[in-house]
Amino acid sequence: MGILSRMSTIFRAKMSKVLDQAEDPRETMDYSYEKQLELLRNVKRGIVEVVTSKRRIELQAQQIRDSVARLDGQARDALAAGREDLARAALQRKQMALQQLQGLEEQIRSLEGEQEKLTLAEQRLSAKVEAFRTRKEVIKAQYTAAEAQVRIGEAVSGLSEEFTDVGMAVERAEEKTTRLRAKAAAIDELTSSGMLTDVSIGPPQDDIGRELAALSAQQNVEAELEALKRQLPAGGQRPPALEGGR
Repeated sequence: MGILSRMSTIFRAKMSKVLDQAEDPRETMDYSYEKQLELLRNVKRGIVEVVTSKRRIELQAQQIRDSVARLDGQARDALAAGREDLARAALQRKQMALQQLQGLEEQIRSLEGEQEKLTLAEQRLSAKVEAFRTRKEVIKAQYTAAEAQVRIGEAVSGLSEEFTDVGMAVERAEEKTTRLRAKAAAIDELTSSGMLTDVSIGPPQDDIGRELAALSAQQNVEAELEALKRQLPAGGQRPPALEGGR
């Protein structure tokens, strides 16, 4: 029994949660409003039926009144003509008509009371339905606004998480860019100081080494120039191979 009771409780809780998620208060309130309008229409229809019945009975009562007046005239005419029997018959019919008229008038008064009750009920119900309609629209507007706020909050929360990931990516990109710029600046500085040279032209030289190399090259040029001068013939004549511009 304990397990079955727990399972029943869990099932009811699950169903309650599912129903709560599926239920839209706006639809529920609209449905309640439609049911109230239907009830109000039924009350109005009842009023119309009561008024119609009252009008029909009033017409019957008026016809009986006309008949009473006619029978009373006939009784007078018969009595004046010496026909007491006819006058008595007319008066008997008049009494029967008056009894019918009394019953119809009671029905009319009863229907009038019913009409008054239904009219008051219709007025109260109309006021309640109108108040419910106003409250319904307010609640629907509030629910819609709250639902929109929830959706906006969820969207903002999702954007915040996405912006967090994007921010981390931007920070990594900026850090990598900073490292590359520092490396490029270091390479430029080493290149300008002569510490980075092409290995194909030999090891790097300092200022003294460069001056000694230039002096050695100048001495070599002077030595080659003296050698060429000694190869020239006496008197400064050029060799035949150099004449004619060749």
